[in-house]
Amino acid sequence: MTIFASLFLNNAFNVVILLVSIVLLWKGADLLVESASRVAEKFGVSDLVIGLTVVAFGTSAPEFAVTINAALKGQADISVGNIVGSNIFNLGFILGTVAVIKSIESSRKLVYRDGTFMILITFLLLYFFYDLKLSRFEGIFLMTLMVSYLIYLFRHKEEFGESEIIHETATWRDALLLPLSIFTVVAGGHLLVESAGFLARGMGVSEWVIGVTIVAAGTSAPEMATSIAAVLKGKHGMSAGNLIGSDIFNILGVLGLAGAITPMQINPSAYGSLLMLCGMVILVVMFLRTGWKISRTEGLILLFIGIARWVLDFMK
Repeated sequence: MTIFASLFLNNAFNVVILLVSIVLLWKGADLLVESASRVAEKFGVSDLVIGLTVVAFGTSAPEFAVTINAALKGQADISVGNIVGSNIFNLGFILGTVAVIKSIESSRKLVYRDGTFMILITFLLLYFFYDLKLSRFEGIFLMTLMVSYLIYLFRHKEEFGESEIIHETATWRDALLLPLSIFTVVAGGHLLVESAGFLARGMGVSEWVIGVTIVAAGTSAPEMATSIAAVLKGKHGMSAGNLIGSDIFNILGVLGLAGAITPMQINPSAYGSLLMLCGMVILVVMFLRTGWKISRTEGLILLFIGIARWVLDFMK
């Protein structure tokens, strides 16, 4: 077998593994949300707690698995790139696509509480990476903010309306599905990091670009499915809230834990994507405020920005 043929087969194999890992991540996260929600309901946990913890973790489980796996392997560019890319993908491509399908209604709490908080922590992340490093102390600080934010939400739970999440009665199958779904997500994350890293080196594309585009899109699949399904059912708060909540959890919970485990250093070219994320966050909150909804026109703008960002990243 020639060197060219061997390289082609290796690349083809890793592309297949990449696609399989994305399917595992998507299905695993979907099962995790469903089974964990039913188990939580069975034990008398409120809809608020389920929505803020189980669902937020479930849709962000792929980002969590990939980012932690990459951090442990010393692949900081994939680790950070996955979170930055996922957040841009969530706010640009996914939110834009959902709004094009059907305008998304917003609320004062979503804009002034969650939207403002998302802007603050995104700029805080930009500040932390000013020296292109995320220290262990900074990672712990991000995690502390996450815990504080959740405590605040729990203490003000009387301000929330009824949850839009509908639960079914838990069965013995959920006791098996819960650990199986977690294993599926972790396994998918491991395969995604391995195959993406191999393809990045083989094509001469930096790990940052792979992490901020392909890996980010793959790990954002659960958010995509959840948000589209929610808006089609008229659950606008769940649709937009899922994406904003996932972005907050990605920065504070996932990237915070990764930084606490091991200090990370990124490529200088990555700072441009961080700046773009800051701009996207501000634009999305502005769109949510204008008319208290994201119109189809605004959705097209977000979608265009999301696609343009992909093209620019691949041209680096």
